[in-house]
Amino acid sequence: GLKKWVEVGNSGVFRPELLLPMGLPDNVTVIAWGLSLERPTMIKYGINNIRELVGHRVNLQMVYDSPLCRLDV
Repeated sequence: GLKKWVEVGNSGVFRPELLLPMGLPDNVTVIAWGLSLERPTMIKYGINNIRELVGHRVNLQMVYDSPLCRLDV
């Protein structure tokens, strides 16, 4: 329905410097994956910067006014 490619599943390897503060050894590799529902939500609501959707820059009024993200509307 969006007429473009959208990332809905992503994965990656954590960088070693992010793992060191957690007390993990240098030789440990950590991978992660998820649904990445942020990307379609950003497209739906015209948000260009992911930090405006998650984190300290979130417009709480948008969250209160739009409790659901429906791509079929």
